[in-house]
Amino acid sequence: MSLVNTPVKPFKTTAFKQGKFIDVSEADLAGKWSVFFFYPADFTFVCPTELGDLADHYEDFKKLGVEVYSVSTDTHFTHKAWHDSSETIGKVQYAMLGDANGSITNNFEVMRAGQGLADRGTFIVDPNGIIQAVEVTAEGIGRDASELLRKIKAAQYVASHPGEVCPAKWQEGEATLAPSLDLVGKI
Repeated sequence: MSLVNTPVKPFKTTAFKQGKFIDVSEADLAGKWSVFFFYPADFTFVCPTELGDLADHYEDFKKLGVEVYSVSTDTHFTHKAWHDSSETIGKVQYAMLGDANGSITNNFEVMRAGQGLADRGTFIVDPNGIIQAVEVTAEGIGRDASELLRKIKAAQYVASHPGEVCPAKWQEGEATLAPSLDLVGKI
């Protein structure tokens, strides 16, 4: 079953963000767009390249009013140690959520059975706490923050323009579609 168009389930956890431990819950999502970016584990291989890419684009996310939450089943203490020891992860300014008991990872249905690790799952959440997009990739396939930003812009456009949809490869400023009987068979 897809999680698209379902609400984020309640959660509460501790995160590492900008040199501090902070509490984060589903209440923090209210009124703004969010990205939940699940990855298998700290101190690994593809994961730091992805988190570094997000860090390089974090200002772009913030300009769109989007908060980023990276999540693994490591603790907030492990996130701090990784942040302090890795040049790539040292760039991260967004919240790194600890999920040692796996509750958030299970809520988003990206827990690997019997492994205690998250799959590479990306979730775009709207200001009402409703999941608007889901992407899950295999272990060796890294994600691209630029493509995630494009999807967020499309989701925000559709949310603010009822009756319009964004076609494939849509970029901000390009034409959209207004689904109607007149378009059937013409695209």
